[in-house]
Amino acid sequence: MKTIRTIEEMRDELKKVIGQSVGYVPTMGYLHEGHLSLVKRARKENDVVVMSIFVNPLQFGPNEDFERYPRDEARDKRLAEQHGVDLLFIPTVDVMYPNEMGIEMKVTKGTDVLCGRSRPGHFDGVATVLTKFFHIIQPDRAYFGLKDAQQFAVVNTLVSHFNFPIQLVGLPTVREEDGLAKSSRNVYLSEEERKEAKTLYEALKLGQKMVMDGEKDVDLIVQKVKTYITEHMNATIDYVEMLSYPELNEIKRVDEQVILAVAIYYKNARLIDNIILSPDGKQVETIIR
Repeated sequence: MKTIRTIEEMRDELKKVIGQSVGYVPTMGYLHEGHLSLVKRARKENDVVVMSIFVNPLQFGPNEDFERYPRDEARDKRLAEQHGVDLLFIPTVDVMYPNEMGIEMKVTKGTDVLCGRSRPGHFDGVATVLTKFFHIIQPDRAYFGLKDAQQFAVVNTLVSHFNFPIQLVGLPTVREEDGLAKSSRNVYLSEEERKEAKTLYEALKLGQKMVMDGEKDVDLIVQKVKTYITEHMNATIDYVEMLSYPELNEIKRVDEQVILAVAIYYKNARLIDNIILSPDGKQVETIIR
């Protein structure tokens, strides 16, 4: 594995593999099994695997955790190499944004719901950095975990509307044994919060069971999920929403593919989770666009 710090070196390395397929895994580092599952799939489907590690300041709001976002480059490098990454791209903020941005990207579809509602500008930052990475790396395939399902939907719009010749692969959320979705931010949880956190997935499975049992009323499903979370967690609910997916439109009935998504706040952590369901309640775990 080769570690690369500059855009010029990244492009020089990619010139050496012209004609070979390139799979790309974008991350913000502090790697866990979720990230590594993406690498495993990329390794299986491509000749060359590129991973980026970059904590992107443009997708953090003024009161969010950019400065304290967990970082451990030495550990990340070791894990990336062990799992088959060929080129590890770790640029600094100055490399990615050497000058004040003269063009701003504005995502206008699918951002007024879920995380986008409480994190204005977040997906503008995601779209900006991924546009830069897609141009630099020019991958054949890019791999994302569906834990960040709203992000995957936004990236799908970005790739489609800007005609990037990239296949997007959305892969299942990787979970702890008790169901908690793997996340770099889980390190912020207290011991008691960590015990409670499994409730998020339990609440989602409750909603899924309702759909499988024939319930179609979105408001009723959402209310049951909210009640379950409130009764079992000492946390603040940010949102519980059920929307069409990947369009992320508001719906009243479950008559199409949907996402049931939740987000909660603890003192030092914000947790998100979701499940994507077919109209009959079966879980959709992989999406290729």
